[in-house]
Amino acid sequence: MAKTKEVDIRHYDVILSPHITEKATLLSEHNAVVFKVADSATKPEIKAAVEALFDVKVTGVNTLVTKGKTKRWRGREYRRSDVKKAIVTLAEGQSIDITEGVRG
Repeated sequence: MAKTKEVDIRHYDVILSPHITEKATLLSEHNAVVFKVADSATKPEIKAAVEALFDVKVTGVNTLVTKGKTKRWRGREYRRSDVKKAIVTLAEGQSIDITEGVRG
């Protein structure tokens, strides 16, 4: 019997949501998926969370932080929040269907 990773409640705090954009969709052709992750999440934590939640094999994790822009609304300035994203590369033959959600 194959050994499956145990789902820990903390994994849900690491992976916040999938990041669905045109560029992220193009990355899926190269076996990669983009997620918004917690600001304090490390690459090993992200790898463990994706492997446990989606039951796939992760070969690499690249992270980036998009700094929030300063915008104006009705003459007042406000600042959008910083967002940390993770580009998760999956092993050959593995895939994640982000439309179906996390497995039970």
